[in-house]
Amino acid sequence: MLAHDHHKQSLNGLRAALYDWHTPTIRRVLTDLFAPDATVQLCHPFEALAGPVGLLEQALLPLRHAIPDLERRDYIVISGTSVDGGDWVGCAGYYTGLFAHPWLGIPPTHRQIGMRFHEFYRLVDHRVVEMQAIWDIPELMMQAGVWPMGPSLGREWQVPGPATQDGLVQGPRDDTMTEAALQRVLAMLIDMGKHPREPVEAMRLDTHWHPSFSWYGPAGIGTSRGIDGFRHCHQIPFLTAMPDRRGGYDGQGAFFAENRYVAVTGWPGMSMTLTGSGWLGIAATQQPLTMRSLDFWRVEHDRIRENWVLIDLLNIWQQVGVDVLARMESMQH
Repeated sequence: MLAHDHHKQSLNGLRAALYDWHTPTIRRVLTDLFAPDATVQLCHPFEALAGPVGLLEQALLPLRHAIPDLERRDYIVISGTSVDGGDWVGCAGYYTGLFAHPWLGIPPTHRQIGMRFHEFYRLVDHRVVEMQAIWDIPELMMQAGVWPMGPSLGREWQVPGPATQDGLVQGPRDDTMTEAALQRVLAMLIDMGKHPREPVEAMRLDTHWHPSFSWYGPAGIGTSRGIDGFRHCHQIPFLTAMPDRRGGYDGQGAFFAENRYVAVTGWPGMSMTLTGSGWLGIAATQQPLTMRSLDFWRVEHDRIRENWVLIDLLNIWQQVGVDVLARMESMQH
């Protein structure tokens, strides 16, 4: 068995245990899969957790209490080796079930909900030594009707899995296809980083992106379609606010790929200065920010056709001095 296939198989037990929830099984799988001192980074308000025990006790079990029939569904699972030699498995999907009890102050809907996740695992000797994950908590707040910040410019919906229904990548691994997809994404990011120092045409969006591409942003930004939709729903406000962004746009971060899929992880993956206003409705504070963004791309006929993006927006708001969860609770009094 190839190493990358073995790494994905190593995650199968955890994924299955979280699909058919059984606490003793999950506890055993986490103990076997994770190194005891593994670094576990989860989005705000969780932040750094105390290894696999912290992941279970501080995050997964409270979520399961709120959603007693909690079920994990993956629609992308890929593995690969980053340029710096890290072996990664990247998973995208959503947690679903009946939201029956409060969680993080979010009131229950007593209806089925869906909350997207992107979870990245770095393995050494077939054990997880690092996990980076973003759960789209704002998406759950919106479903509960308590999102306290500005409306999204894109569409809010249940973001779909890949149009080709092949995101759970299984062998054989095509090294030529994998490298071509990775180079397409890296070239796109390099060109995107040329603006605003160079004219907007330098980004060559129509060279890298399919005319009908879908950009699946996090709740709070939403989904956009095509170049015009992407620019107006996300890119123009983002670049207006933070034209000096650095990191992901110049190829930094842990990039890895498998066949037509490419992923990047970093904690954080970008840094910038908030010199303009308009993005998310945040005023220009002139302060430095960092951004956690965990992304997947699907390349089709040498163009990017789909891009799944999760950004830790609660952490962004926290950096500018706004406690979104506290503001949400104030709405309920």
